[in-house]
Amino acid sequence: MTAAASNSARQILTRLHEVMASRMHAQGKLDQVVETIGECLTSEVCSIYLLREGMLELFATRGLNQEAVHVTRMAIGEGLTGVIADNVETLNLAEAKAHPDFQYRPETGEEKFHSFAGVPIVYRERAVGVLCVQHLDPRRYEEIEIEALQTTAMVLSELIANAELVDEEEALGLSPTQSGQQTISGLTLVKGLGAGIAAYHQPRVQITQVMADDIEAERERVYRAFDKMREQIDTLAGQAEFGIGGEHEEVLETYKMFAYDEGWSRRINESIDSGLTAEAAIERVQQHTRMRMREIDDPLLADRMHDLEDLANRLLRIVAGQIGTAAQQGLRKDTILIARNLGPAELLEYDKRRLKGVILEEGSLTAHVVIVARAMNVPVLGRAKSLRGIVREGDEILLDATAATATVRPQSQVAEVFAQRFAKSREKQATYATLRDVEPFTRCGTRIQVMMNAGLRDDISSLALTGADGVGLFRTEFQFLVSATLPQRERQLRLYRDVLDAAGDKPVIFRTVDIGGDKAVPYLNSDIAANDENPAMGWRALRLALNREGLMKAQARALLEAAAGRSLYVMFPMVSEPWEFDDAKAVFEDQLKFLRSKKKRVPEHVRYGAMLEVPALAEVLDLLLPKLSFLSIGTNDLTQFLFAADRGNPALAERYDWLSMPILRFLRRVIRSNVGSDVEIGVCGEMGGRRLEALALLGIGYRRLSITPAAVGPIKELVRKVDLNEISAAMETWLANPETNLRTELTAWAAERDIEVD
Repeated sequence: MTAAASNSARQILTRLHEVMASRMHAQGKLDQVVETIGECLTSEVCSIYLLREGMLELFATRGLNQEAVHVTRMAIGEGLTGVIADNVETLNLAEAKAHPDFQYRPETGEEKFHSFAGVPIVYRERAVGVLCVQHLDPRRYEEIEIEALQTTAMVLSELIANAELVDEEEALGLSPTQSGQQTISGLTLVKGLGAGIAAYHQPRVQITQVMADDIEAERERVYRAFDKMREQIDTLAGQAEFGIGGEHEEVLETYKMFAYDEGWSRRINESIDSGLTAEAAIERVQQHTRMRMREIDDPLLADRMHDLEDLANRLLRIVAGQIGTAAQQGLRKDTILIARNLGPAELLEYDKRRLKGVILEEGSLTAHVVIVARAMNVPVLGRAKSLRGIVREGDEILLDATAATATVRPQSQVAEVFAQRFAKSREKQATYATLRDVEPFTRCGTRIQVMMNAGLRDDISSLALTGADGVGLFRTEFQFLVSATLPQRERQLRLYRDVLDAAGDKPVIFRTVDIGGDKAVPYLNSDIAANDENPAMGWRALRLALNREGLMKAQARALLEAAAGRSLYVMFPMVSEPWEFDDAKAVFEDQLKFLRSKKKRVPEHVRYGAMLEVPALAEVLDLLLPKLSFLSIGTNDLTQFLFAADRGNPALAERYDWLSMPILRFLRRVIRSNVGSDVEIGVCGEMGGRRLEALALLGIGYRRLSITPAAVGPIKELVRKVDLNEISAAMETWLANPETNLRTELTAWAAERDIEVD
């Protein structure tokens, strides 16, 4: 906020302080407020709309017809005012009528006004009204005017709450009774089942005073709160449970970067300068952050903004003396945690023995907290809307994050069914655990390699728990995605060495970094990547790495040094043509030569492989296979490229079928192209971890699968029930018949042989 903005806001606040301190009734105060704002901003019109019975009602106006007060009403999302309340966003228009959502209300007499600006009046994170101004002349409002309106809206929220001008339950979106069974739907962030009582992560901070009596005293309160918050974050970073130098430490380093950001603290101080209390200033900046988040399309940057808001919540609780989160108060029972969003540091504060699941109103698959939750084996459901209106503190919740649903206050029969599923799941897990040391041979005596995918240091512990044959895919990009800056070679070296140490004598296949495109990182932005219309098929993975020579050299050196005296398996992603593999291998060979020249220890063997994700590579396998030690088929990307169907688009979900003729015939052609070769060909990706799809893969000739750790046990069990001769003959028959519904046929075939599928 500029000095001019602070002066405008302070002038308004000074006059509003007098209005609110007066003994006028609430309506009289609102009438005075619109006059005050209109005069201070030299605005012909100033109006206040408040939420009543689900509609936005004109409560007070300067400049519009007074007969419209308590007559003009609009639904949420209707007209410019409704759009502001619905999106909780600011509008600033030089010509209001040009906006597609503009609606003319003749009773207001507003036809002569052109410009329009409006801000939401927010109470407990929800819009309960709208404050807007209008001018005769078409012009956009200056930033200082918008910021003055936003600050005024905060004061109005206090007035509205104290005068009970809006119904609190309606404002919060609460149902009248909040009783009976309810089902919540969302997005699966971390799969799993969990049951417990609802606990809100963040007790509400009640801001009881908005306007400051002593600005310097408020500033000192904020300084002390910042010191305490930074001390807490430093302590958390030092107590991270997942190993020194790991990815989780890097997540917390990014978190610390925000905690020490001077720009953030400066904006809070500027809000205090305008006359707000410390609590109101933090909330004012936080509201601005939320509005910015809604405008951010880049998921990585949006997640970083969520981290900043997480810190703002922490700072607000400290300055208000309400520092107890659900974690600090302690979980006394099995708990499903409820939050609008959650930062990684805050999740680490919870007792893992009691934390059985997390439900977020927001959240994304790439969020930092999801990385941490997956390592903690805590199921997470995201994008669950209106939680405050459905869930009460202490409600029983049955969370099925795998199915992307949660049941609140379940009926007894629903709870019984869930308990049976839970028990069955635990029994299955116990059964799978008994297979840990059992080698997966088929009924006909063929040994199938069942490997696991990983991306974090802590994932490697699953090798021993599941009995997987090794790590068929270690995603090295995770370290890059959670880091605020490019991870230096020494940091990469430490991670790779720790992974190899933890894996022992089991092989680990390191996929070189797959970033760029849809896995953008801010420190590697390029004009090409930024302008990608189809990022998944754009400037990413090996394409980006070969273009940034220093990036690939550093990773090559780190991997070679980490594997000194051992075997190193390196796999290059997104290979389209043989020359790309040759160039990537040359980088490693050059670094190997350099290390030898420096008398450094090097790996005993380096085995190079490629990922087949780009369909074009299948047409030149005869040229590439002689150069490879192994080939892994990445079914996730390969399938979306084959079908031209974005796997993240729900409208195309039915077109993304791993048991369709095109994908299975393609995969069969690839495996047949390797007949007579010593190159090991396997599948890595979700397809191999689903029992029905794995059955099909075995039937067309695949003998190595790399899957999620949770799928290792189920797939080992499946393998031991299969006769490869039978399933191969059946697959040949089905693939020869284009009219076959393979999913139906394969399911029936498995049922006849008592083979359980998904």
